[in-house]
Amino acid sequence: MENSLLIALARQTVMQRHMEVIANNIANVSTSGFKGEQLMFVEFLASTPDGESVSYVQDIAVVRDFGEGEFITTSNPLDVAISGKGWFVIDTPDRQAYTRSGHFTLNQQGQMVTSGGHPVLSATGTPIEIGPNETGIKISGDGTISTSAGVKGRLDVVTFEDEKALDKASESLFITDAVPNQALDAKIVEGMGEVSNVKPVVEITNVIWAMRSYQAAHEVVKGNDGILRDAIDTITNQQA
Repeated sequence: MENSLLIALARQTVMQRHMEVIANNIANVSTSGFKGEQLMFVEFLASTPDGESVSYVQDIAVVRDFGEGEFITTSNPLDVAISGKGWFVIDTPDRQAYTRSGHFTLNQQGQMVTSGGHPVLSATGTPIEIGPNETGIKISGDGTISTSAGVKGRLDVVTFEDEKALDKASESLFITDAVPNQALDAKIVEGMGEVSNVKPVVEITNVIWAMRSYQAAHEVVKGNDGILRDAIDTITNQQA
């Protein structure tokens, strides 16, 4: 009886964390460049004092889906999306970061920056600057940016041998110690934005499954509680 109670409680704890991941996915459905997350579950076997094995469920990691999100048309000439595998290189106060979100603007210094104000780096490793009087901004398929004043630089787009090495930072930014490679097969699409790759219908289905699993474990806990109460009442009545 104690083992079944512990198994049910372990299941409820995991489902609570699963719901937190799902809630975060749903909250970021409209976040540019957001990548959906899932919990990875494994079976954990524990030995009881009498030598039996008890099977628990355990969450061991959060797995990210780095698949491409849907492209939407925007009215911002600085909005770009990456078709294929690739990441924009961003300069932050702490270190270089990487993002799939190409929703860029210009700061007061004329630097191309992310929505969080971090400079977007060019292929030469420097921020991209556009003068206040320059017009006719164009971004070609290879990431070359040009204006009425000529070529201003080329977006640095990189890839990684193993994207699982990317750790989530903030604002759709990722960081890693892995060495990046140039994204030779990626194509830049101007005037488009890549939205989150989270599928709301899938997440709603996950919510229903997690709630049913949690409720099933709750019924086990209630059943064990009832058995314990009956056992205590029986013992009390016998001693009366």
